[in-house]
Amino acid sequence: MKNKIVLIVGGSGGIGSATAKRFGKEGAKVVLAARNKAKAEEIAKEINDNGGEAFAIETDATDSAAVKKMASEIENQLGKIDVLINAFGQGLIQPFMDIDPADAKEIIDVNVYGTFLVTQTVMKHMKEDQPTSVVMFPGTMGKYVMKNASVYAASKFAIQGFTKALIEEQRRGKTKFSLLYLGGVHTPFWDDERVNMRVKKDMMLTTEEVAQVVYNAVNQPSGSVMNEVVIQPESHQLV
Repeated sequence: MKNKIVLIVGGSGGIGSATAKRFGKEGAKVVLAARNKAKAEEIAKEINDNGGEAFAIETDATDSAAVKKMASEIENQLGKIDVLINAFGQGLIQPFMDIDPADAKEIIDVNVYGTFLVTQTVMKHMKEDQPTSVVMFPGTMGKYVMKNASVYAASKFAIQGFTKALIEEQRRGKTKFSLLYLGGVHTPFWDDERVNMRVKKDMMLTTEEVAQVVYNAVNQPSGSVMNEVVIQPESHQLV
């Protein structure tokens, strides 16, 4: 990963920050993009203080102008992007009849439209003559359904379908796409007041475990690709 340019959208916390630190250890030039630039800067500083090379940039995944600006600045200042990790998203776990339509719209805007906008824009700034990677996080709600997860599961199933269609379109290209279906991960996701679930965080996957899986997905040997992986906490196994 030495000198590879790795863009992590949603890099201000949770999976994004842990993944940034993992790639930073391997010599990648890590760009943490987030709405909370101050938090992203803290993580970038930690990576830099530990001998890595990281940068923070502010963006809003649902704002076309902001996303275009982000991608252009990265290419102009660092070069073409090698890896895109879409680690952003919002949760909504509530009974269907109780969901505020405004919340439903926000979830779909961020998780679905945001994923489309970021991926399309960034792919225009990725290397074309060398292998590149795009990592998506549909989560297990993008593969299985769960009570009170109607809108959230819909947004995550959309990411699965979106990515699989992209794979078909890009078969003649050099981009590898990975779908990571993660079970419960110990992140701030569970602290959102719109996620009405009682959970045991100490029994969940750690962000460091997830970061290692992301690293493995991006670093598959030439000629192979980690297309889909399901990883659950041992107590949450689904088959």
